[in-house]
Amino acid sequence: MSAMDTDEVSVVLPSTTTSGLSLSLHPLPILNISEHLTRLKLQTNSPSPFVLGALLGTQNGREVEIVNTFELAVEGETSSVDHGFLVSRRDQYKQVFPSLEFIGWYTVAPNPTSRHVALHEQFTGYCSTPLLLVLQPSLNTAANSDVNAQTLPFKAYEPSIEIRERTSRSVFIEVAYNVETGEAERIAVDWTARGGGSGTSLESHLQTQRSAVKMLHERILVLVKYVTDVIAGEAPKDYATLRALTALIASLPASENKAFREEFDTEYEDVQLTAFLSP
Repeated sequence: MSAMDTDEVSVVLPSTTTSGLSLSLHPLPILNISEHLTRLKLQTNSPSPFVLGALLGTQNGREVEIVNTFELAVEGETSSVDHGFLVSRRDQYKQVFPSLEFIGWYTVAPNPTSRHVALHEQFTGYCSTPLLLVLQPSLNTAANSDVNAQTLPFKAYEPSIEIRERTSRSVFIEVAYNVETGEAERIAVDWTARGGGSGTSLESHLQTQRSAVKMLHERILVLVKYVTDVIAGEAPKDYATLRALTALIASLPASENKAFREEFDTEYEDVQLTAFLSP
């Protein structure tokens, strides 16, 4: 299927119309959409294949974060979305990422057209105001003088209704976005950008941390042995040392509790999953 054609009548309101949406875009959707397009180009031997996928993220009022994506299937040679596949994939992601909701869809095109508006209507049953994220490979970001221009070939749009001459039509409003990264994403993106090989600054940093933790562990074992020997009567009591140990233990945070363990496990799993998905 070829890419959607450009219609004469623009369905995007002028840049003077601004959206009050606060949008954050994470690196993983950027990587996923770019990889999706590249793979379809090779599989279909077409310079502009039809790319379609869903956006997952969080929304709190007018603050929206696009965190992840997954590809969508279409029925036959039409632009009709395979809703059974969409629901199945959404529920699968929901089991792994309970906090992520369906918040929109993505495609690849020079600009949104009336065909995108028709396709957009198919997603309103899953989200009241689904967003549209468009990858524009031919977008010249350096030459674009628009104040809302982004440094990436992506543009985000929010649906709206335009009323003109007593008639209404569905249109899009461009939404400015910020690229936001978490600690797990920064590690995975840095590792991917450097080829995932050895000798990276990330590996050097982790080796330094490992050495520091190893030294700390060895010194803790020395202290534990001293206290054990004192209790067993095999070492003399040094009250100054014991008071220092008591003060040190009292200053440590109460880290061994259920909430801390759950948060730690979640962060660890996010780092591992992001590292596996990024390449």
